[in-house]
Amino acid sequence: MSFLMALDQLSALLACAILTGLAIFQAALVAGAPLGRMAWGGGHTVLPNKLRVASAVSIALYALFAYTALAKAQLAPPLINDTVTSVSTWVLTAYFALGIVMNGISRSKPERLIMTPTVLVLTALYLILSLN
Repeated sequence: MSFLMALDQLSALLACAILTGLAIFQAALVAGAPLGRMAWGGGHTVLPNKLRVASAVSIALYALFAYTALAKAQLAPPLINDTVTSVSTWVLTAYFALGIVMNGISRSKPERLIMTPTVLVLTALYLILSLN
């Protein structure tokens, strides 16, 4: 196995681990856990129904994001084809980079302190996947 393939696979697995943690966090928010200060701008302790729906949608998106990472690292079949997988990985890299900014300017201190570094790491991992 080449170094770049091993780096891709490690990046994908680390991204999946982080996304799994985020999915568990979002599931807790959907269930009514008082963790809302760390998500969606931090305006609620317990999320209202509309944001709970958004958290549920996030869980599904995180699964798609994780699959994209695995496909890019050749640990899963590609999304439609290799081109779609590559483009999707670049789009997710940009999405997470935007997330750095959005979490960084959040009015919620817990969100800034926890989610900003989280999406920074995800950005780096998807950038590694995108470049290889």
